[in-house]
Amino acid sequence: MAKLFGTNGIRGVFGENLTLDFISEIAFALAAFFKKSPILVGYDGRESSVVITKIISSSLNSAGLDCAISGLVPTPCLQYATKILGYKGGIMITASHNPPQYNGIKAMARDGVEISREDELKVEKFFFRRSSKLSSKRLGTTTQENRAIETYLKGIKKQINTRKIKSRKFTIVLDLGNGAQATTCPRLCQELGCKVITINERIDGLFPGRGTEPTPENLQSLSEKVVESHADFGVAFDGDGDRSIFCDNEGKILTGDRSAILLSKFILEKNPGSTVVTTINSTSSIEEVAMKTKSKVIRTRVGSVEVSRKMVLTKATIGFEENGGFMYGRHNQVRDGAMTMALAMDLLASSGRSMLEEMALLPPSFTTKGKIECSKDEATKIIESLKRDDHRKITTDGVKIFIDKSNWVMMRPSGTEPIVRIYAESNSQENLDNLFAKYMSKIKSIIGR
Repeated sequence: MAKLFGTNGIRGVFGENLTLDFISEIAFALAAFFKKSPILVGYDGRESSVVITKIISSSLNSAGLDCAISGLVPTPCLQYATKILGYKGGIMITASHNPPQYNGIKAMARDGVEISREDELKVEKFFFRRSSKLSSKRLGTTTQENRAIETYLKGIKKQINTRKIKSRKFTIVLDLGNGAQATTCPRLCQELGCKVITINERIDGLFPGRGTEPTPENLQSLSEKVVESHADFGVAFDGDGDRSIFCDNEGKILTGDRSAILLSKFILEKNPGSTVVTTINSTSSIEEVAMKTKSKVIRTRVGSVEVSRKMVLTKATIGFEENGGFMYGRHNQVRDGAMTMALAMDLLASSGRSMLEEMALLPPSFTTKGKIECSKDEATKIIESLKRDDHRKITTDGVKIFIDKSNWVMMRPSGTEPIVRIYAESNSQENLDNLFAKYMSKIKSIIGR
């Protein structure tokens, strides 16, 4: 088990467990892992990101590696540029959706995808041995990389029918969440002939607009703006821009599962016999959609690294998580908020229908999720207790309990925060509400024992 890497990279509170010394030591360990240079380094809009970038780059240089700084970019932009521009690896400074006091480090392989779980352990081995901090005979250099955003946007446009999209003249509302997609998404929409309306467009590491993570509870402004402006749809991004949550043309917020099914149906109909990779906690509807196109679904543990690396191995066309993280393998096998938005435009331009009309064509599904704050010991206690539940279970990642074919509930400890996450799916809203309430009550009871 990794000691430093969580579900998505290394994260911590800056100045507490994410100290300057720790960051430097990790950079030396990454240098020992990468071995060759140059390394591309980028960062999100958090207040500590620039300082961390300086420590990372100077440590890489001390270890003899050259690096280039892309500046403030979304994570998927850094990933795509790492691959296309020929870097030997990439490092992104971000804590994604975590609160403002957090920051973190994501390491990318030369293929533009986060390093595997096995490679995370190799980095940790270098870290704990401290053998990586040996002085180098040469000092590396740090330069600027100014091509990242242009390369990223060009790559997205290669994957879609830009002519059709421009002819639709979409009106789109973007809730940029004070995050990194503010550097790329408005420009992409304008280049695709869209009328763009923005919310929370000012990059601010404190995320004052609606917080770091887009959820149905904090996207009321997006919903209202879509209805008010008669927009074709709205989309909200998380802090580092790799996830996207959609709002249809009548102001209804879609879950990540529903938007993933929408896009998967569109892509699989054009590419039958494809492979889809998704996590164990995402909707069961994907099997139904895949079956109609003779496509295959592979399930993984929770975490974008799990999905991305399985996509690489299986040459999968699609990957997704229930949280709005969608991956289009023909572009890059990583979560990408802007690529996902562009695919939604491509779908609507191709069909001529509205997003509401497209959603009505999908198989019905009712999902929800929640979380309970608890210590690591309490989380272990919850999972071990629920493993004794009488229903059929999968215990490869937390515990997933199948009530019957149409109803399930899953609990797992977060890999990045001191919480237990709860997910559920059912065949009706009433059954879903009852199922979720029942297991939330059980969890609280277990903690209280």
